[in-house]
Amino acid sequence: MNDQLKWFKSSYSDDEGGNCVEVAFASAIHVRDSKLSASPELHVTAPAWVAFVSAVQPGA
Repeated sequence: MNDQLKWFKSSYSDDEGGNCVEVAFASAIHVRDSKLSASPELHVTAPAWVAFVSAVQPGA
């Protein structure tokens, strides 16, 4: 895990342990579950991230 990354919590996350996804942007896009203290990270390329976000948009 990279301690140098600045993580952003999803706006859909709450303080009660539900839906906790964090993302960090660097040379790759890093995604992790913030509920786990040592969560594994998913690393994807910027084009893959754009395709994913586009695909999950309402009406897509």
